Amino acid sequence: MMEDLKLHANNIRKNIVKMVTNAKSGHPGGSLSAADILTVLYFEFMDINRENANSIDRDRFVLSKGHASPALYAVLKEKGIIDDDLLSFRVLGSRLQGHPDMKRVEGVDMSTGSLGQGISAAVGMAIANKLDNNEHRIYAMLGDGECQEGEVWEASMAAAHYKLDNLCAILDFNGLQIDGDIRDVMSPLPFDEKFKAFGWHVIEIDGHNFDEIRNALNEAKTVKGKPTMIIAHTVKGKGVSYMENAANWHGVAPNAEQCEIALKDLEVIK
Repeated sequence: MMEDLKLHANNIRKNIVKMVTNAKSGHPGGSLSAADILTVLYFEFMDINRENANSIDRDRFVLSKGHASPALYAVLKEKGIIDDDLLSFRVLGSRLQGHPDMKRVEGVDMSTGSLGQGISAAVGMAIANKLDNNEHRIYAMLGDGECQEGEVWEASMAAAHYKLDNLCAILDFNGLQIDGDIRDVMSPLPFDEKFKAFGWHVIEIDGHNFDEIRNALNEAKTVKGKPTMIIAHTVKGKGVSYMENAANWHGVAPNAEQCEIALKDLEVIK
């Protein structure tokens, strides 16, 4: 099982690199940092498959950091939910645009891009499930730089107020945003104390450790009366030697030579 997860995550990372290289644009750093979390979520927890992808009678996921769409498209492809050629990413007329579009792509549960709006939509979805007695869970992934947006905290306050124990958010805490270290740009820390103060159950993990990811998602399912925030400590550009912990790879695509180096790095499944 662990080896399967590693293989899936590695395939997802390879496809992320190929997609942004071919498009000559995109956001590789934060897509790579999210790959392990999305792998566990989609292959072990969410009850999503090709047949129910367009239904609300399943668990749903909101990529609040919508610029990391390569990671979402790659996992949907790996899961067999979409058949699109991933190299059509960001090509004019393609369904796989730079930010995910729920009206065009199966398995995309919310159109996102403007930071802060995704977690807000996820809160609304969780409220709707409560009202409809729909016991399926809502998952969302936030970026750490995204937490500089006031809307994130309005949504967080509402989630606790409505006791949304069917909502589990995951914070991709890689420490970097487009302009550098989040602490230098506009520090949103401390995340743990803030989300606890807002009434959330908080779990901190290594976002690249499959066991820790799995245990946190299982723990979240046992929490009653409040939403859960999993603070996942990750490495921006994870798996590609020259991208790791480098803010300049937030929104820059590798060239053909750099792509070759990246794919060689990813030949070794760690």
